Amino acid sequence: QVQLAESGGGLVQAGGSLRLSCTISGRPFDNYAVGWFRQAPGKEREFVATISWSGRGTYYGDAVKGRFLVSRDNGKNTAYLEMINLKPIDTAVYYCAARPHSMKVIETEASEYDYWGQGTKVTVSS
Repeated sequence: QVQLAESGGGLVQAGGSLRLSCTISGRPFDNYAVGWFRQAPGKEREFVATISWSGRGTYYGDAVKGRFLVSRDNGKNTAYLEMINLKPIDTAVYYCAARPHSMKVIETEASEYDYWGQGTKVTVSS
């Protein structure tokens, strides 16, 4: 069974940065593409970024392009979301998710991901 665990959330001032980590256990990490999503209070879950199983394919939501960077280290079974120039609108619970790699390299729909972490909270103060 695949298990995901996020870490790295916290409280940061606007303009600051954070790095989230997502560690996968239970199956070979390089079998899975990873997606990052977030959910703010009272809002629907929003796609943030995704990275293919090899790391060569990445894609970002419009709200975070140019500020967030997704990466992975298959040797460490970990994916990362580097966030810079954070804004109060980035405040949310951030989730990582995994899906078996497929012909569709980039996937932005949450429903297409099979496994989810518990989430890590990011709060950006103004």
